[in-house]
Amino acid sequence: MAQRDPIQTAKLVASIDNVSHGRFLFGIGNGWNQDEMENHGTVFASRHKLTGERVEAMKAIWTQPTAEYQGEFVKFDAMMTWPKPVQKPHPPLIVGGAFPYSARRAIRYGEGWIPQAARGGYSEIADMIPKFREMAAEAGRDPNSIDITVWFSKRDADLVKRYEDLGVSRVVFNLESEKPDTVLPVVDALVTLMRQVNG
Repeated sequence: MAQRDPIQTAKLVASIDNVSHGRFLFGIGNGWNQDEMENHGTVFASRHKLTGERVEAMKAIWTQPTAEYQGEFVKFDAMMTWPKPVQKPHPPLIVGGAFPYSARRAIRYGEGWIPQAARGGYSEIADMIPKFREMAAEAGRDPNSIDITVWFSKRDADLVKRYEDLGVSRVVFNLESEKPDTVLPVVDALVTLMRQVNG
């Protein structure tokens, strides 16, 4: 979001939500590649505040007949834009990134959180989920109102069952950009794993 115009992005998201009949999940991140961001006109140090304002502005566009936003980075006068999203009040924003930083942003303005399963500061996100829910409660959010998706999980049925027990809604596995004869056996293995989890 730190590299995207909020007005155009709001229109794109609403259009996709309409075409998908209200099934769109909007995953966002604040970015990590300083060179790329600055090449797109974003100051790296202020990307988190910029993204927060862009999210607030998009929510105004999606939910108000006539939207206006006046922030430090995002400013527009009263305007009307369509389409409005099918999902009300808007498609869920799923905030990605590492714990605890993206967790704080998800609690602040997201309807979901998608952390990496493992990152430099932790070896397994399942260990952090109770702390995430505690952080949400401390911030005045219902911890169960923030949907959790785990990204880049190990392919381990017991671990995926643990995620399920912790209230995780979905697990996203990575696939390499390879030819079908390399990727399809991996997909088959994931199908087998999910059948083990789901019975």
